[in-house]
Amino acid sequence: MAPPADNEVVLEFRFFKVYKDSRVELVWPECPKVPPSTDLITGVQSKDVMILTEPQVSVRVFLPKLKAPDQKLPLLLFVHGGGFVMFSPSAIPYHVLCNKVAADANVIVVSVEYGLFPTRPIPACYEDSWEALQWVASHADGSGAEPWLNNHADFGKVFLGGDSGGANISHTLAFRVGSIGLPGVKVVGMIMVHPFFGGTEDDKMWLYMCPSNSGLDDPRLNPGLEDLARLGCERVLIFVAEKDSLIAVGRNYYEKLKKSGWKGSVEIVENEDEDHCFYLLDLNSEKAVGLLHKFVSFLKQD
Repeated sequence: MAPPADNEVVLEFRFFKVYKDSRVELVWPECPKVPPSTDLITGVQSKDVMILTEPQVSVRVFLPKLKAPDQKLPLLLFVHGGGFVMFSPSAIPYHVLCNKVAADANVIVVSVEYGLFPTRPIPACYEDSWEALQWVASHADGSGAEPWLNNHADFGKVFLGGDSGGANISHTLAFRVGSIGLPGVKVVGMIMVHPFFGGTEDDKMWLYMCPSNSGLDDPRLNPGLEDLARLGCERVLIFVAEKDSLIAVGRNYYEKLKKSGWKGSVEIVENEDEDHCFYLLDLNSEKAVGLLHKFVSFLKQD
């Protein structure tokens, strides 16, 4: 007996399925969340800041323990992963990750809460993240809305970073910076952990989530050499994982970036015998510690 028409699944992807009546059902459970706080061990403080009300865009800001009241620190704009459909800066793995990066690298971390499919289809994630980066830049002259950034951010040392879909979004931010600039801010580097790009079975999922797509050659899915040549940063660090279905696209991005004519330096690191975003399961595992050490060293490098 056939299921009722309303319950008939017409499309099924890695993270969601679509019913005949156009309903979308996510197939992964929601990740538990935690409020901002002060970490009693590291001294890192965090707070949530609404930067745009329509549509709603917010960030979670992490400030490490200060050694002096006027101390200036590098800033990392971090974009979480989750297939453009799940997670947030308040999801436990990402809160813990950003808290640790802030403490270990002694940087301010601004973690972006961007719109997720299906409530807000792509390109919301890209536009919201750009809004967040522009909000960061609005503090460069010391007159922004957030005192932590006015008083303690070094806008000559700004980094972009993210994992999975968040690494993809970070790429688009670096491209925009290189194309139209970001007054008052110098983006030094970008970190991409197990980045998502086109070239796998998940291409169809991304195309479905982005109704305004321009096909498999959409530059957000498959950036061309000209776009890569315009990245607005000096250094790029890419992580790939041996058992990750995205390892080939990460390597491809690395090779294309080297061939593009971009004038910066790029390094790729392979996490052997590990799967996609493995470190989120246990930040204290031996290989997660190694990945984070490399991540932090990149942020601390002069």
